Amino acid sequence: MTVRRVVGLETEYGISVPGDPGANPMLLSAQVVNAYATATTGGRSRPRWDYEDEAPLRDARGFEVERARAHPSQLTDAPGRAAGEGRRAAPNASDVVSAETEDPTMANVILTNGARFYVDHAHPEYSSPEVLTPRDAVTWDRAGELILLESLRRVAATPGLTPVTIYKNNTDGKGASYGTHENYLMNRSTPFGDVVRHLTPFFVSRQVFAGAGRVGLGQDSREAGFQISQRADFFEVEVGLETTMKRPIINTRDEPHATVEKYRRLHVIVGDATMCEVATLLKVGTTSLVLAMLESGWLEDSPAGRLLLSEPVRALHEVSHDPSLRHLVRLRDGRRLSAVQLQWAYLEAARAYVADRYGDDVDADTAEVLTRWEQVLTRLETDVFSAAREVDWVAKLRLLEGYRSRDGLDWDNARLAAVDLQWSDVRPEKGLYLKLAERDQVERLVPEAAVRHAVDHPPTDTRAYFRGECLARYGPRVAAASWDSVIFDVAGRGALQRVPTLEPLRGTREHVGALLDRCETAEELVAALTG
Repeated sequence: MTVRRVVGLETEYGISVPGDPGANPMLLSAQVVNAYATATTGGRSRPRWDYEDEAPLRDARGFEVERARAHPSQLTDAPGRAAGEGRRAAPNASDVVSAETEDPTMANVILTNGARFYVDHAHPEYSSPEVLTPRDAVTWDRAGELILLESLRRVAATPGLTPVTIYKNNTDGKGASYGTHENYLMNRSTPFGDVVRHLTPFFVSRQVFAGAGRVGLGQDSREAGFQISQRADFFEVEVGLETTMKRPIINTRDEPHATVEKYRRLHVIVGDATMCEVATLLKVGTTSLVLAMLESGWLEDSPAGRLLLSEPVRALHEVSHDPSLRHLVRLRDGRRLSAVQLQWAYLEAARAYVADRYGDDVDADTAEVLTRWEQVLTRLETDVFSAAREVDWVAKLRLLEGYRSRDGLDWDNARLAAVDLQWSDVRPEKGLYLKLAERDQVERLVPEAAVRHAVDHPPTDTRAYFRGECLARYGPRVAAASWDSVIFDVAGRGALQRVPTLEPLRGTREHVGALLDRCETAEELVAALTG
């Protein structure tokens, strides 16, 4: 396998009201999501999220946490419910639909591009549709930025609503962190112990090109300085199920949203929200390549397979705290290597793997990731600031150093923290990254027209196509949907009709495009699928 893999990105956006730090973030997030939903649906009732097959307490290590022992934030299959209440039984699809809470802060929208836009842990979250390539991951991730921008504008234009500011970042600088998660479909046959062993050093070192940069050290930023990653300081353990407390480098949530006997969904919570398109491409592409090597057993006999860290959590923090990239982490065998050296080892293994399996027939997506991986590591190794066009933390650091040099500012100056925040503002007239992009000071990979198209249209080569097209064509008849189902409410049927979509590579345009074109109504589609 190459970099082509079913992938999805989730981003919880930061939200605030200028001049009102005490504003309720859940209510603000709900008005953001609902404002967008009202604008795109014309105010008609919209499909709910189908929680039928969600199992957030199932652990990849072979057990399931009791609901009574779970933290409320883990109960994502029943928003708004207390830990001991349990999920309401859902013997049929109508119960699934009615089970979702009526709490207005639980705003939840399924978009025609196949994505989910909802309130998660007091933040508006955009969960992208499933894609197959790193470039498509960039495209539909950027579509999320435009959706948040449009939501912000809709709120500002609606009488009675409180105008908000929205940031694509991961911390408020005062001790709170919110996630940017990656999801990779992989073979369930791969032992999870191997996943932990091989991915831990990769994730610890990957931040050298995937970090978003941050002013302040420590979870509450009390110590002055600049670090590579927004999220690193918030990770406390090596392996675990949690995502909002005792955060682990390797998350063990075993919820594939696909055929459970075949697939595992690797839920990666250790990454940052990146604005630079090359950084996002590399974040997804390099991880996909390492997973391919892991699934095939290639890493077992590779030098990269022997990169076992002595203290992974400590190493994660120390790498982030050293923008010079000179820090050496200790390996279990006694060696000391820099994070860049660790990444070189993975790149060399990936080049050997691709050459062995594909020779000169390697696909363009994989070739691009390999080339850009090498280019960025070379730049980081020779002159860090030469990577400013591709890497968020480098571009941000260069901008901050300009302010420091011009105005003689120390790292504890509040102006620098404000610049850090403004970097990720989604408004083009305010966001500092977006201003750099407008001036061609960072590299863009995806044409703006393609991003705008992705706001309303799904990828064509995954099941997201079926989900998104059903919403676009038959929206009033779609009662609910999820990653692995679409539920219809059609005339002449005594109950809601659930269409499972457990195979992520079915439901593509090639697979169902002609069928959808033939069916002018949801009734015709359901009849064709069930007849």
